[in-house]
Amino acid sequence: MVTPKVPVANQGANTRLAGKPDRPVKLKNFFAELKRRRVYTVAVTYGVVAWLLIQVVTQVFPPFEVSNWAERLVIIAIVLGFPIALVFAWIYDITSHGIVRTQEAQPERTRSATEYSHPNDRSIAVLPFTDLSPGKDHAYFSDGVAEEILTALAKVDGLRVAARRSSFWFRGKEAELPEIAQRLNVNHVLEGSVRRDGNLVRVAAELIDARNGFTIWSETYEREMHGIFAVQDEITCSIVDALKLKLEISPAPRSRSTDAYDLYLQGLFLSDKSTEEALRTSLEFFGRALDKDPRFARAWIGIAKSWLWLADAYVEPIEAYSNVRDAALNAINIADGEAEAHVYLAEAKRILDWDLRAAEAEYLRALEIDSNSTTSNYFIAAFYAAVGEREKTLRYLSRTAKIDPASLWVSNFAGEIYRYFGLFDEAMAAGERSLQLDPTFLYSEPLLAALYREMGRFDDAIALYKKSQDVSGRVPFGLAITYAKMNRRDEAREILKAVCASRGPYTPGDAIAHVHVVLGEHEEAIRELQRAYEEHSSSLHFIGIAPEFEPLRSDKRFVSIVERIGLEPQKVFAVKAA
Repeated sequence: MVTPKVPVANQGANTRLAGKPDRPVKLKNFFAELKRRRVYTVAVTYGVVAWLLIQVVTQVFPPFEVSNWAERLVIIAIVLGFPIALVFAWIYDITSHGIVRTQEAQPERTRSATEYSHPNDRSIAVLPFTDLSPGKDHAYFSDGVAEEILTALAKVDGLRVAARRSSFWFRGKEAELPEIAQRLNVNHVLEGSVRRDGNLVRVAAELIDARNGFTIWSETYEREMHGIFAVQDEITCSIVDALKLKLEISPAPRSRSTDAYDLYLQGLFLSDKSTEEALRTSLEFFGRALDKDPRFARAWIGIAKSWLWLADAYVEPIEAYSNVRDAALNAINIADGEAEAHVYLAEAKRILDWDLRAAEAEYLRALEIDSNSTTSNYFIAAFYAAVGEREKTLRYLSRTAKIDPASLWVSNFAGEIYRYFGLFDEAMAAGERSLQLDPTFLYSEPLLAALYREMGRFDDAIALYKKSQDVSGRVPFGLAITYAKMNRRDEAREILKAVCASRGPYTPGDAIAHVHVVLGEHEEAIRELQRAYEEHSSSLHFIGIAPEFEPLRSDKRFVSIVERIGLEPQKVFAVKAA
């Protein structure tokens, strides 16, 4: 769900400075809110249907000698139903997941000049290209073309590019360009479409100045598949030229097989899904791409990415991260300048070797290659949080939020880290932002619910966890922790059993230990933490800063585990009080 439009603060300020009342601005906001809540659409639809029903009633009732009072009753019911339908449209929204309450608009507030893109700022968002193929079955390809252009533009000096996850979030949303540009803090937007029919590809692209809606540049390309790399380069060069920037683009990798590229894009499309089936299928596509071109570094990066997201959720971490490390090293051996490969290698070193110093070196290498990468900033923020580097964590969290402002995952993650640090106001803002961006974003553990639990808002936490379960089909650990916190011990244990059953053959020991600690079952918690250590759970490094584990900090066995995974106990235990 797209958040409502917010009037530019400077416009409001100018109105007030001129001595004019605020009423016109508020009235404009009211009409904008009617549009956002689809009240106009409901009104028009209701009117059309009502007119048809009245026609049917007035034409059909008399021949069947239905009494006049029945005809009047139907018409009165239709008329009375109109305001009820409008009120319903104002309060509720119909989504693919059912009827949900419409989120309130964010209140208008005065923003500093730094929150808006400067008029002379060279900034752009690349929206997902529309798939116009006859079978509408090439979304992976149209996404891939847009992402290739975005990646190339991100390397241009002097050009700020909105991150992929934020830009692609607007797919299918009812949002106008000025709103998109304001949400992503950019001045320009690139839209496009791709039509693929056999070996023929037609790509249309349009660069728009979002401040005035004017088209700066547009072009349509028709090529055979083997010319797709040249098309992507031509679009990139045209944009750079239109924005009066300088760029030296390296020649397209002609030795790369277009068949390998197509297979890679299919794998990349699936690697962004969260299901085990999609992730394993993506591995097949990446493998087939490498069969066509063994030196295709990004296919190796795709393999590392898919194994990373399979780890812990579906596959034991030792197996998964061994594959992550192998794939990342292969990618780096082919092309050392791929930041994402260094991030995945850093994760493997952190988890398989418990080598935090070596992991940090790889994270920093990734940032050196691409300081504006969401992946690089996201993972190093998590790393610094785990090792107790509070100031560095907050700095990289802030950078990640600026790079990827519409990312649900970033907001959700930030909420949890802020909670660990005791920054409840910031945690609440980040968690609520996730739900404002998309009320049905509950596929992961809704970390806002953990904050509700810690604040004593148990009913709100339970409601959010149950919504998560309805959407994802997996019972959240947080629900068991919440019942334990409420001293509903039997329910907590039953939920814990259900959690483990819903996750298949592998469940991280440290996740189970969370519940045991809150239940006061410290022996069971230590046993699960020891298992997590032996199995190299990827989330084990967070036990030092997680408030749920505070009762164990005086236990020498807990301190020993914290030390064995490379952490400094006194440093991480003190992070909340810093």
